Amino acid sequence: MTKKDIVLKITDMTGIKQVDVKKVVQKTFDVVIESLVRSEKVELRNFGVFKIKERRARFGRNPRTGESVPVPPRKVVVFKPGLEMKQKIK
Repeated sequence: MTKKDIVLKITDMTGIKQVDVKKVVQKTFDVVIESLVRSEKVELRNFGVFKIKERRARFGRNPRTGESVPVPPRKVVVFKPGLEMKQKIK
């Protein structure tokens, strides 16, 4: 499902204009991204939690040469589904 699919589904369910729904959906995503950039946890009840996790530096392997290469530390976004989502997916 794409962002456009989400917008179309909400438009069909609510009768609100597609352009207005698109603005709200995009602003929602923008707020989530801004919060994650500030390393804040984003908790959406019954949906899940987005947060930033720091991966430590490690040594990887180049698959072509087999040579060991250093991989620097980095930040990644992790998502943990909420209880209601887990129950509906089972």
